[in-house]
This record gives sequence, C-alpha cells and structure tokens, in this order.
Amino acid sequence: MSPSRRTILIICHANTSRSAIAAALLERMLAEHHLADRYRITSGGVAPFARDGALVSLDARLVLRDEGIHLPPDSVATDLKRNRHLVGEADLILAMTDEQVRMLRAGWPEAAGKPIHTLKEFAGIAGDIDDPAGRDEAVFAACRDEIKACLTRAVARLA
Repeated sequence: MSPSRRTILIICHANTSRSAIAAALLERMLAEHHLADRYRITSGGVAPFARDGALVSLDARLVLRDEGIHLPPDSVATDLKRNRHLVGEADLILAMTDEQVRMLRAGWPEAAGKPIHTLKEFAGIAGDIDDPAGRDEAVFAACRDEIKACLTRAVARLA
C-alpha cells in the first residue's frame, strides 16, 4: 500500500447495514472517479451489540445489488471494540449519527485527534442517517439513496 494512501473508516452501530452500504458505494464511487488508489475504505460497528462475524443484512445486500454491487452472502460485520486498530489506522472517520461520533470519541482513545464527522456533516448537510434495521426493503432503498447522495458530495471533497 502506498504511504500516501489514506484510510477512511465508516461506522454505524452494528456494521450490518448503513456502514456496509456506505463502504461498498464509496469504494465504487472512488473507482469511478479514478481515486481508488488514493483511499482504503474500512467499516465497523461501535455499539455494545456489534459482533465480529455478524452477517451483513440481506436487505442491505439486496439494495446494493440494485446498484450493481454484489456483496457475497457471507459478508460479515466488524466489531470495532475487538478491532481497535482500525480506528487507529483511520485518517478520516465517517459515522451515520451524532450519537456514534460521541460513542467513538468517548470509548476509543485511538480516535483522539482524528477528523470524525457524520456522513451528512461531511457532505455539508445537517442530520443523521437513520437505521433501517427491522424495516422493509423500501426503507432500506431510501437509506441507500440518502447515503449515496451524501457520498456523491463527499467524493467531490475527497477529489
């Protein structure tokens, strides 16, 4: 990996929906803008219930498939409590909610001094991206579209 390659860590509660969707979309967008060699994308969950190996939700995989992105059925989540090095390696951290930003700052000394923003804030928009877990596919699709709109603005900043 090139020393100039920056790592972006995308977080949500469990890393089974929002951050998994955002990471997959951002990787594709960076490739489309010929920026993939400048960034490494990782993701993880910060909630007490986040678990290594939890499967990425079927609904998240389905709404990504609608975008032409095929995550394997065995795609799994990363628990940042057990993988603290990912926080330490991050050059930029993007969260789905203000609560997750607070959780990260309070519970991960590795995050000290790092730029941490909500995805919406980084895109120049106020608010949080709500968790679609337990809701229908239309809610997941709306969540994906909200994430995609924010990432479109974010990629312009990253370029």
